[in-house]
This record gives sequence, structure tokens and C-alpha cells, in this order.
Amino acid sequence: MVRVRQMHEWVVSEEEAIAIQQRLRAQVVVDDDHGPVRRVAGLDVAYRDPDTAIGVVTVLDTESLTILDQAVIRERIEFPYISGLFAFREIPALTRALEELTAEPDVLVCDGHGSAHPRRFGLAAHLGVLTGLPSIGVAKNSYGEFSAPGPDRGDWSPVTAEGEIVGRALRTRRGIKPVYVSVGHRFTLDSACELVLRLAPRYRLPETTRTADHLGRIS
Repeated sequence: MVRVRQMHEWVVSEEEAIAIQQRLRAQVVVDDDHGPVRRVAGLDVAYRDPDTAIGVVTVLDTESLTILDQAVIRERIEFPYISGLFAFREIPALTRALEELTAEPDVLVCDGHGSAHPRRFGLAAHLGVLTGLPSIGVAKNSYGEFSAPGPDRGDWSPVTAEGEIVGRALRTRRGIKPVYVSVGHRFTLDSACELVLRLAPRYRLPETTRTADHLGRIS
């Protein structure tokens, strides 16, 4: 079971949500403050209708990439869609799913951004601070500007926003569109990219994202 700290309310105004992000951002640790990564969680949210979020978590063994545990939670969405505040729509369902786990993960791999965010506090960073667990963001689309990385697996290029490096465009398969990796909490960008490559031996997306997405589609 993952313990989630209740550090704020979720049904708040846009101004209050921005203030929460700015306040909690100071608690993010951008350092390799984690031990061995033996169990890794993939987090995703699916939607069956505009008012319901389906929070999905799968926990994988890092070496074999087999599923050790999983949880699915349906949660009514209470927050509107506002750019930069997506976490307030999705995290309530994800935290409830995390609390259902029996196998606690060493790292959270989120389908979204961490530091690649207008206030450098995307969903992955937010979840990391609330749970205290190391976390990274692996997104399908970029926030910020970047040049295409080289064609080979492992090639990368920096993603920048307002002149600051906020992530990397990382090639996980030769000649295939990169994924966009950013730090959430208690990780460096180097270590985050190394972990993503370990979790993506065959496909563009890491197995954490693939298994969580699949579970959300069939739930």
C-alpha cells in the first residue's frame, strides 16, 4: 500500500490550484535520492465518459517486466480542464489506485510530465511529493522546444522552455518518434532516461505505460 499525504484539497479554484503548485514545487528533490529500482509502477488515466476518470496502476518487476500487482479505480471528475492544471483532474483517481496496491513500487512512472510544465510541477512531480516516492514523467508529446535526437536507440536531445532545460526527447527505438522524459521527484534526468530505456526494450513506450494503458482499456 502506498501512503498518500493529504496536503491540499482538490476541488479548488484555478487561482488556488496554481498557488498549490507553486507552494509544493519547493518540496521537489531533483537528485538521485532513491535506492535500487526493483519494482516500478506505471500510472495512466482512461476515460469512459467526460465525467469519470479511471485511475490505473500496474506494478512491474524491473528485470522481467512481469506484472506483480495492479489496481483500477473510478473517480468522478471534479475539476475542469485547464492547461497546466491537468493533475487536479487525474491525481485523485491515481492516488486512490495507489492506495489499493499490496506491492509498493520503488518508482512511479507517469504518463505525463514532471518538470516539463509551466510551473515545473506537472503530474509526475505532484504525485512524487504527495507520496514521497521517486517519480518520473514519460510523455507521448512534448512540452517545450527541442531538436530531433539522433536516429538510434538511446539518442536524445534537450527539451527547453523559457531557456531552461526541462526534459529530454529520448529515442527508445531506431527511427521511431521519441518519448519525452522529465524529472518528477527524487530523480535526475540522466537516471530517468536510463530507467526508461530499461523499461522499453521492444516498443516506443515503456512497459509501465503499455500495461497501464491496456488495463485501462479493458476495465
